[in-house]
Amino acid sequence: MTDDLTAAGLQSDGSQSTVHVESAGTALVLQPRPGGSGLPEVVHWGPVLEGGASTYAALAAVTTAPAPPSALDEAWPLTVLPGEADGWSGTPGWAGHRGGGASAVRWQEAVCSAEGTTLVTRATSRDGIRLELRHSLDEHGVLRVDASVTNEADGPAPLDVSALRAILPLPVRADEVLDLTGRWCRERSPQRSRLDHGTHLRASRRGRTGHDATLLLMAGTRGFDWGTGEVWAVHTAWSGNHEHLVEALPEGAGRHHAVLGGGELLAPGEVRLAPGETYAAPTVVFVHSTDGLDGLSRRLHRSLRARPGHPSRPRPVVLNTWEAVYFETDLDHLKALADTAARIGVERFVLDDGWFGSRRHDRAGLGDWVVSSDVWPQGLSPLVDHVKGLGLEFGLWFEPEMVNEDSDLVRAHPEWVLRPAAGSPREWRHQQLLDLTHDDAREQLLERISALVGQYGIDYIKWDHNRDLLEAVHTVDRAGRRRIDAPAVHAHTLAFYRLLDDLRARHPQLEIESCSSGGARVDFAVLDRTDRIWTSDCNDALERAGIQRWTSLLVPPELMGTHVGPATAHTTHRTVDLGFRLLMALQGHAGLEWDITGCSPEELEALTRWTALARELRPLLHTGDLVRSESPDGTVLVTGTVDADRGHAAYTVARLVTGRDAVAGALPLPGLDPARSYAVRVRPEAGLPAVVQQAPPAWWEAALSADGLVVPGSVLTGVGLPVPVVGPAQGYLLELHAR
Repeated sequence: MTDDLTAAGLQSDGSQSTVHVESAGTALVLQPRPGGSGLPEVVHWGPVLEGGASTYAALAAVTTAPAPPSALDEAWPLTVLPGEADGWSGTPGWAGHRGGGASAVRWQEAVCSAEGTTLVTRATSRDGIRLELRHSLDEHGVLRVDASVTNEADGPAPLDVSALRAILPLPVRADEVLDLTGRWCRERSPQRSRLDHGTHLRASRRGRTGHDATLLLMAGTRGFDWGTGEVWAVHTAWSGNHEHLVEALPEGAGRHHAVLGGGELLAPGEVRLAPGETYAAPTVVFVHSTDGLDGLSRRLHRSLRARPGHPSRPRPVVLNTWEAVYFETDLDHLKALADTAARIGVERFVLDDGWFGSRRHDRAGLGDWVVSSDVWPQGLSPLVDHVKGLGLEFGLWFEPEMVNEDSDLVRAHPEWVLRPAAGSPREWRHQQLLDLTHDDAREQLLERISALVGQYGIDYIKWDHNRDLLEAVHTVDRAGRRRIDAPAVHAHTLAFYRLLDDLRARHPQLEIESCSSGGARVDFAVLDRTDRIWTSDCNDALERAGIQRWTSLLVPPELMGTHVGPATAHTTHRTVDLGFRLLMALQGHAGLEWDITGCSPEELEALTRWTALARELRPLLHTGDLVRSESPDGTVLVTGTVDADRGHAAYTVARLVTGRDAVAGALPLPGLDPARSYAVRVRPEAGLPAVVQQAPPAWWEAALSADGLVVPGSVLTGVGLPVPVVGPAQGYLLELHAR
């Protein structure tokens, strides 16, 4: 009888052996504890196993971990919220205390059930904590974990929450770690290591996602790459302080090898729950792939694109004025810039910093969101009317969360600056932080921005955020009384989200870009409230090749701002050919950051052809699946986009630097159907390399013709096309249509 019950997925006491959800080839399997005596154990997260419930019940039965010497006497479980009571000696899922009491918790009355493709776990503790965990698997195999705790105790002592992390297991075959780091103008630099014993922790205390944010922390099988290997990854969807970790203990993690996790990074005393109050942790996103990093991106991009609020109309070609004029906002020059932009095919004109208050430089005026009467005696209408009269959308730059000390706002309301009683934090770009948790400050900000959007019919806001949050604490309560400094990053982040939500509710058609001195605020939570991110302040196309490549692991191209800058980049002072600048700027939401009124007729003609190509190809580039490969020495990158039926594709082939060998050889074009043939064309509108081999390969001249050449898909994917490019920072775009 016992064997029959086990085979049916039931324990001898009638309780369920395992519960599971499956979607798009990914499965999560939990095993509830008999009688709800503890939290469910995680049996499996990874590929779907054939056989369903009976297979997962058998898996739970046969994979119980042995107990090693000098350890717990019996095998212990890795639960959905592992802690000391389970036998887990690693980073705990829950940490907190009540009035200094012990933080270890024994969860009881645990109930786990499946609600569609969500596994819901509810439990309580003896000292009055109610827990709810939701593991939701979407149609693309992306797993989102949402956790909350509620203080149900009657006593006066608050419940101090130190951590509420989402943690899932990794198998022994996951033995390498890949994460990203970076800095201003060099975001998303990969770093790889072995998965060794100990904790690989990526903690950010910057108050924003950060230039060095990993975006995804990945563990995989040895040698996993863009298109090969099995990979597990985690992303914390939160724009404030946060952490990602991968951890392996010598004795393992129950039936597993190691764990992967993430969550909000809370300061001591930052979240204190009075009776009846709840802390809802940020969503933590997990994704598994059996076909390398491209598989991760495919799942994540499809999941984001399935959101109701995902941008659905074609992404307009943008011209942003910052690198064109900086603070020199002369009306006649801006009109001429808009005229030139309209002639070459730009669709959106964005006025950047310097239009408001006393903002003639970066030391004054920030926070005074009133059109400068000195620079704009008739307001912005002359420019806005001119831009819209050309058929362009109009966008405007704001940095709502920051202030200069030299501003009318700070002089009138010094209590609105978020700073400790001891004095202001160290300045960063001459800025301090506006306290968005102060109702009056947030309301004034909302009204000022909303009024400008309504008055001028603004279509688009570039929302900037140019500093880390240091000493971000409250010192004044709402009644104006001084109190002990209290950490405020958590509350400020929620207030930022509320401000965006309120603005979008008032202006549903308004589009918003998340800019944070480039790519320092890029995460799923801010993407849920905005329409794109500014990928980096660096418009050096050679630097952008890597920045965009690794940002696109998480962010689909249509949400990544990618602009053509001037010949010599203002951040690196490197000069790059126009062709390569055009090529790199096609890889996302295309635009320009350049004073094109000074361009030659030849440059303007090239830009006109390029904007037309961006409009032609964006249905493919902004909906298809990314596929990537590179030469063995990493000097040539291939970045492709393939549509759903693999009938249409485009590939950027970019040589970054010269290679050891005189010729780069043939590089495969991944993602195509090997059973079909494809017409291959070089699209010169995306720029052509200035230097090619003395005798280019035979395919090159044929592909430059209007008809291109037809090549079997098996050749393109299995062998590839020889690369003709010799010089550094050179490349070309291939477009393929199935025949």
